[in-house]
Amino acid sequence: MPPTVHGLVPILATPFHADGSLDVASLRRLTEFQLESGVNGVAVFGMASEGFALTARERATVLDTVTDVVAGTVPVVAGVNGTSTVTAVEQAQEAASGGADTLMVLPPFMVTPGPDQLIDFYRDVAGATGLEVMVQDAPGATGVSMSPALIVELSKLGGVTSVKVEAPPTAPKVSAVVDALGDNDFAVLGGQNAQFCLDEHSRGAVGTMPACEFPDLLKPVLDAHLRADVRTANTGFARLLPLILFGLQSGIAWAVHKEVMLWRGLIADATVRSPARSLDTATRARLHAILDELGV
Repeated sequence: MPPTVHGLVPILATPFHADGSLDVASLRRLTEFQLESGVNGVAVFGMASEGFALTARERATVLDTVTDVVAGTVPVVAGVNGTSTVTAVEQAQEAASGGADTLMVLPPFMVTPGPDQLIDFYRDVAGATGLEVMVQDAPGATGVSMSPALIVELSKLGGVTSVKVEAPPTAPKVSAVVDALGDNDFAVLGGQNAQFCLDEHSRGAVGTMPACEFPDLLKPVLDAHLRADVRTANTGFARLLPLILFGLQSGIAWAVHKEVMLWRGLIADATVRSPARSLDTATRARLHAILDELGV
């Protein structure tokens, strides 16, 4: 049996109205689009979700909306990004109460924890609910480095079942983690907007968690890779790469994702919340040129 979280699991954006309020109708439409695209799961409160800009009440509304649309057809992964054990446990318990299936947990990052503290942290968070826990290895965002040996130790904790590797270069890190795990039944996934997803899968990753504006375009690429149709997978991925890279720009990535969703009729407005930044005219024009070339 595949692990609970595997395959294509997009990180859902959080749509807002022009006045900055939560747009639940667009969130429902966006979630329905993921299911229609054949995804293997969806995630909320990840890096691409603007989770940093959501209130606790809004987080509850987002999770309630997404779980209602999904209705158990695929796993719902809820991001946990508390800056301490107690705040992470609180978010984990709220996610469990809201119907999430798995937790994607960032390490605490305001005060950099040591390896022993990370083991204690993940043990406590995993023990706070009955949900599976995914370790999010994202040193670019947190400043917290996790060695393959540490990830192996975390994999031994009850309830900790997977890791999302976002430590560049990701493909070699995936190899190192997979090799260190040996026969351990522990899932390794990639992120970074699927920038190196084919390399990661070739090295033992079982899934990828990109932004959510192009699952219908990425799914055939991943399917071709799984059936060892290398030419089709590489050609399809090369076609998508300009869009993937455009959505990795620091500070404006959220606006890029939302502009694509707006272009595709998935959301009603491309508003982002500060400190995320909107697109300037020239950047928007270049993005639209990429979309024209893709024919979407």
